[in-house]
Amino acid sequence: MANILFIIPFLLIIVKASTGFEVIKPIPESIPVNKEKAYLGKLLFHDPILSKDGTLSCFSCHDIYKKCGTDHLPLAKGMGGAEENANTLTVLNAIFNFAFFWNGRAQNPKEQIIFVFRNPLELDISRKELERRINNHKLYKQLFKKIYGVDYITEDLVADAIVEFEKTLITPNSKFDLYLKGKMKLSKEEEEGFKLFKEYGCISCHNGINVGGNSFQKFGAVIPYKWKPWFPDRYKLTKNDFDKNVYRVPSLRNVECTYPYFHDGSAKTLEEAVRKMAYHNLGLELPDEEVKLIVKFLKTLTGELPKYEK
Repeated sequence: MANILFIIPFLLIIVKASTGFEVIKPIPESIPVNKEKAYLGKLLFHDPILSKDGTLSCFSCHDIYKKCGTDHLPLAKGMGGAEENANTLTVLNAIFNFAFFWNGRAQNPKEQIIFVFRNPLELDISRKELERRINNHKLYKQLFKKIYGVDYITEDLVADAIVEFEKTLITPNSKFDLYLKGKMKLSKEEEEGFKLFKEYGCISCHNGINVGGNSFQKFGAVIPYKWKPWFPDRYKLTKNDFDKNVYRVPSLRNVECTYPYFHDGSAKTLEEAVRKMAYHNLGLELPDEEVKLIVKFLKTLTGELPKYEK
């Protein structure tokens, strides 16, 4: 069954070649959002009241204004500055992912948020304590009563509001999206980079609205990548040796500013990431010129980032 996850993406290349169907889709300019819930979720996203010691918020690791929804650290820093066991995935456009975290242990964004609440290395707060704090907070009591019509605020409702805010964190109108819509042309170098991206099969895993985020794949499919047991791969969940170094494919949206790259943050630059992926997953050492062209294409995936509002 696990092998199907690796076969299906490659069939997309055949579909593309035979029908002209483009397997990368533009991000919609907007999606349905409850504005009142999203405002409440925004307050909660930025509020350290949700962490055990009151020092961390969702925003601490997901800077949505200056760091493209990441923290720009090789490995995330959690409670008390402790180093976590994985690189921070961007929260931008995360609403389009098919599963959450590097190993997909959360099936939806609400589940993902509750995992973060409970993780000792992240917000490390119990349901009971979270609900006590929120229900003793005058503003939150008023807002939840107005928006949800409840007298008691549950953890589930807190997560629900944050999810609604995350729906606003989409980044439409990248140069490549406008190209797909016929509203803008790519430069010659960008077109060459996209052509290489397809010819080398990168598009077999990086496709769909998020240019990724919709399958699990092995890092080191051709030339093995050293497995380290502390990183959160699919093996952590399945205990199947086949799933060692199998991770959810990250989105390439806004990839020029979500550095460093990979589950272990081992690639500092986009050029290094392209070389490393080609080596381990294709068994190739790409020429410098081809790396530059692919990077040119990848930079066209940067969309309109959320605007800072005080």
